[in-house]
Amino acid sequence: MSGRSVKRIGLYPGTFDPITNGHLDIIGRAVKLVDKLIIGVAINEGKGPLFTLEERTKMVLD
Repeated sequence: MSGRSVKRIGLYPGTFDPITNGHLDIIGRAVKLVDKLIIGVAINEGKGPLFTLEERTKMVLD
């Protein structure tokens, strides 16, 4: 690629309801493998959530 650097972008989608130590482990490993990690907090229409989307997003950001 002529003068352009290639960036590795990872995507980790999930409901994170709630976020667990397993999720945090995967996130910790993933950030070492990519330049940017996007964590997509999703809604599962098939089950009632324990936490709101806003609460789960805050958990992921903390």
